[in-house]
Amino acid sequence: MDLTHRPRRLRRDGVRSLVSEVDLSASDLIAPLFVDATTDERQPIESMPGHERVPVDEAVARVEEIRETGVEAVIVFGIPESKDDRGSRAWAEDGVVQRAVRAITAETDAYVITDVCLCEYTDHGHCGLIEDAAAESPDLTVRNDETLDLLGKIAASHAEAGAEMIAPSGMMDGMVGAIRERLDADGFTDVPIMSYAAKYESAFYGPFRDAADGAPAFGDRRHYQMDPANAREAMREVELDVEQGADVLMVKPALPYLDVVSAIRREYDHPVAAYNVSGEYAMLHAAAEKGWLDLEGAAYESLLSIKRAGADLILTYFAEDIADRL
Repeated sequence: MDLTHRPRRLRRDGVRSLVSEVDLSASDLIAPLFVDATTDERQPIESMPGHERVPVDEAVARVEEIRETGVEAVIVFGIPESKDDRGSRAWAEDGVVQRAVRAITAETDAYVITDVCLCEYTDHGHCGLIEDAAAESPDLTVRNDETLDLLGKIAASHAEAGAEMIAPSGMMDGMVGAIRERLDADGFTDVPIMSYAAKYESAFYGPFRDAADGAPAFGDRRHYQMDPANAREAMREVELDVEQGADVLMVKPALPYLDVVSAIRREYDHPVAAYNVSGEYAMLHAAAEKGWLDLEGAAYESLLSIKRAGADLILTYFAEDIADRL
């Protein structure tokens, strides 16, 4: 038996860290922030232990808590005080995200990203305009082209409030181009776009929809979010977003789609982001509560696997806990 090659030689303490192939740091992580215009006090999110909806007046304090762990970037999601069929509070000057971003950028040094979508703002819970009779139709879809103008308005209003990066998540065809055109026209040529370039219709979004009050009132999103069976289609989606000017390419969810993250990393030089979504977070918590696994160890390993697959940035609800460990 030839034992000339013994990989275990490099697994001993002292040398193990020197030959580690992937490094995870707090600066890789983006922490989600839920700002709620309907409450005057913090509201725990039952399906996402450790996370809360915070009132606008608490947004700065919440961001300061995140920054203390070493996490440098936050992404802001808003729960508006009212909804309508167009989601008009999404681009209001005094909207929940706009107010929160003004305060956060004025009083903290966090890097502020904003989610651009309509699902939290429409009374029907879909990511764009729909037909009046859509509730009766089994083939519900969004009026894509009419929605693009609204996404541009939202993005411009966020940039005007001080957002440093725009992250459109609605999976509308042409959304990156429409937002880039509007940002440039309004003088925000230096504001980058992190596109949810490959966003799947996933079963792992449940807790987020509870947190952001963004579940569809009827129907589902299969006609505009991607089929979980498709990987080649993801590459076509990414190529279109690159052509339209996307600066960062996001895959959502992360763990079930590490093959997609890896493929994008090989094909493109753009920074790649992955969203370690609410269901991935919640299932680890649920298993840990039963004593079936170590929460911190499983969370760290999950994020390390996402980084190893090729993600440069990881949006995760574990950001603060893992940053503390790091």
